[in-house]
Amino acid sequence: MVVNVTSALFASEQDRLFWNKRYDTETYILGKEPVEFLKEHINILPGGKALDIAMGEGRNAVFLAKNGFEVDGCDVSEIAVKKTLGLAKENNVRVNAFVADLEIYKLPKDAYDVVACFYYLQRSLIPQIKEALKPGGMVIYETYTIENWERGFEGPKNRDYLLKTNELLDLFKDLTIIYYKELVLDDKKAVASLIARK
Repeated sequence: MVVNVTSALFASEQDRLFWNKRYDTETYILGKEPVEFLKEHINILPGGKALDIAMGEGRNAVFLAKNGFEVDGCDVSEIAVKKTLGLAKENNVRVNAFVADLEIYKLPKDAYDVVACFYYLQRSLIPQIKEALKPGGMVIYETYTIENWERGFEGPKNRDYLLKTNELLDLFKDLTIIYYKELVLDDKKAVASLIARK
């Protein structure tokens, strides 16, 4: 069964409208399967409570819930939140999905065993991600690098949303790094992937 949609704080109206328009389709624009990096590493993550940041249509949040996590997930788009709740119901799992503007919303401290973030970069949020982890908690993070733009792949064109070489590693250097890699996936996107423990 699925849970409540809590309307928290909205990002700029422009961002909210952009993402609502993007997600306003009959289908799930990125599909219903989780990102490969999460699937490949689900077994090394500690159990318990997880937060999926900028969750989109919920494919990763639902996967975490199917693997026994108590999941909170947030996104700026209320349409994305509704689609997440629908996907959770379809999979007979519970996700606490809510609308949040991550430029304003404050993550709770020492609240999560896992914080997941895929294909979203807000550098100012990194300290909060670390604080949101319980001691021993883990962050799993994957997003685009500048190489993605340099190769002309699909994805963000604004360099502010692209990681420099080893930047993600540097942002989490005060945690214990379990896994870090920068690579090109299927000759379609250049990413940095990280798992780290508090």
